[in-house]
Amino acid sequence: MDFTTTQLRVNSLNFHVIDEGNGPAVLLLHGFPNTSTLWRHQISALVKAGYRAVVPDQRGFGQSDKPREKSAYSLPNLANDAIGILDELNVERAHVIAHDWGSAVGWVMGALYPNRMERFIPMSVGHPSVFTDFTIEQLRRSWYILMFQFENIAEDMVMKNDWALFKEWSCHHEDTEEWIEQLSEPGALTAGLNWYRANLDPVALPAMPLQLPAINVPTFGIWSSHDPLLTEEQMKRSGEKVLSNWQYKRVEAGHWLQLDEPELVNRLIIEYLNEELE
Repeated sequence: MDFTTTQLRVNSLNFHVIDEGNGPAVLLLHGFPNTSTLWRHQISALVKAGYRAVVPDQRGFGQSDKPREKSAYSLPNLANDAIGILDELNVERAHVIAHDWGSAVGWVMGALYPNRMERFIPMSVGHPSVFTDFTIEQLRRSWYILMFQFENIAEDMVMKNDWALFKEWSCHHEDTEEWIEQLSEPGALTAGLNWYRANLDPVALPAMPLQLPAINVPTFGIWSSHDPLLTEEQMKRSGEKVLSNWQYKRVEAGHWLQLDEPELVNRLIIEYLNEELE
């Protein structure tokens, strides 16, 4: 599926960005281990519905630059990337749809730059202050976050035996081989793991939860019932951190719900973006 792409220079880095359609802008942010192709089923649907889809490979992924420094991947830097991309495209305000780590970036955008966001649809990952108020069940599901902290060792573990652990972790998703190919590019796996290392350092765990303000942006949280990595509670409770209109939907899908149930996800997204809110 071919989309219109551009290369943007933001925060001294080069970003590969899909920019398709006209109308109100919708910024779509992927997480680990993905790229902009995660949203391939949503882009056409949004354009058909009259929206402009802006879909970057976030720093460290795909065809965008991959800084070596762990600190480069802190959430404020990632949120500033998103704002810089909007600036370069002359987009004053955008709807933000995000998944996994992209959702964390979106929550930070909402806290720091609420005037740049129209509506927010976080998928899978709730508000960072809620997510990092770890329950026992979430800690059980987050075992890999601690493993990813071990520099070089984690890389070796992930790649061992033809990426066997990674394949298990991704539930042998049909896109897994594509993700492995992308992460096999020079520096790509370490860059992706640095998202975890920069923001969830074990040294900081006793001070959790993260202290991030509530957001004043209309928000529609979506969680998928077959997600092995994230609990429903951390998304449902995120409504406590939304000062504006809050809605929540549980769907029957795996972690990568936009790939597993694209028609359902597209319908939910477009209905929400078109909905008149009180």
